[in-house]
Amino acid sequence: MSRTIGLLVCLSVVAMDITAGVLGIKAEAAQDQMKHVKLWLFECKEPSHEAFTLGAAAATLLGLAHVVANMLGTCTICSQQGTQKASPSRHCSLACLLLTWAALAVGLALLVIGTISNHKARATCGFTDRHYLFVGGILCFVHAGFSTGYYLTATA
Repeated sequence: MSRTIGLLVCLSVVAMDITAGVLGIKAEAAQDQMKHVKLWLFECKEPSHEAFTLGAAAATLLGLAHVVANMLGTCTICSQQGTQKASPSRHCSLACLLLTWAALAVGLALLVIGTISNHKARATCGFTDRHYLFVGGILCFVHAGFSTGYYLTATA
């Protein structure tokens, strides 16, 4: 029974990550539809409210998926002695856990940067900051893969 519940929660984490990835990519598409003027490395653009809301939703879903994934799997390697005596499955679990945190940190940072750039009430000019939302959305898919790997190896 608990294994079935764990599998359902794991699938819901994957679904949240995939939804966050799709929303991030759609936010990038909405941002690209706004008026852009580009001159070498500098770019002036109008903010997109749709990109702002989609980016905020993607960042929220990524954070929620990470919290649920970390509550689902348990870190069984807590000390230096534990890592030396642990099975290869536990080592893989720890690697997936660390990669999950890395995907969250970079993906969430990119989604937040892309979202904030669309929050301003007026057009902004500066260095090109394109594709933050797109890459953040792709990292949501990466997070889904590592979260699944973490769950599978932690419960093996």
